[in-house]
Amino acid sequence: MPHKIVSKEQLSENVFTVEIEAPLIAQAAKPGQFVIISINSEYSERIPLTIADVDTEKGTIRLIWQRLGKTTAELSDMQTGAEIANVVGPLGQPTHLKNFGTVVCVGGGIGNAPLLPIARALKKAGNKIISILGARNKELIILEDEFARISDELIITTDDGSKGREALVTEPLKEVCQRNQGVDQAFVIGPAIMMKFCCEVTKQFNVPTQVSLNTIMIDGTGMCGGCRIEFDGQAKFVCVDGPEFDGHKVNFDLMMKRLNAYKDQEQKAYEQYKKHRCGIGLDKIRKN
Repeated sequence: MPHKIVSKEQLSENVFTVEIEAPLIAQAAKPGQFVIISINSEYSERIPLTIADVDTEKGTIRLIWQRLGKTTAELSDMQTGAEIANVVGPLGQPTHLKNFGTVVCVGGGIGNAPLLPIARALKKAGNKIISILGARNKELIILEDEFARISDELIITTDDGSKGREALVTEPLKEVCQRNQGVDQAFVIGPAIMMKFCCEVTKQFNVPTQVSLNTIMIDGTGMCGGCRIEFDGQAKFVCVDGPEFDGHKVNFDLMMKRLNAYKDQEQKAYEQYKKHRCGIGLDKIRKN
């Protein structure tokens, strides 16, 4: 059954969001879970995308992605009214939610998307929410208004100082952990290198820290082995055992090496797609 794109919006230069019809998934989805989509049923790559929001009354789910590879580029070029052939989910283990007390939620770039439903649910559970959102520049900060509505405190950082503080997210994270009242729990989602250094900060203060490793997922069912990580000295599969893990037990160095395993193939597929898109209609022009 195809899933219609109800609405589409561009959040930043290469970040897009759509609301798609998926009533059964909307009813069952919980924060932290994801779906696997394939744009068409015959030859499309299957990619995992975190469920950023749901609307059970409308029967829709919200997906957010960054235009990086061939399939995300193809998805970015789809318009409202178009149909996605397959959407499977919800998949993965949902976030463990309870009233921890004071929770710091740290998002980096596109990591704000999977972090938002978690932060929203934590707020609903009675937690005090301190959100730290970081990006290279102000144009790349997404979902700021949504986080502002649910946060008791919102801190923005940019590498170039174009918005908020000129700092990495680790700087205000350390300051928050040093406060007298302290932090009871941290959730960190973003690039692997950012999550690694955030976990090094929280470990100094004995703050339990959950990270989402969704960026390494490929197949989404545990069959391909592409999302294998080392967790507490053991092999785990992010798509079925996660995507969330205790960040203090993740071997981030090994994970970052695995993230680069398919970079050449991904770049080649993306370049071929761009060449194909640029060539659409040229045959007709040449004939005329």
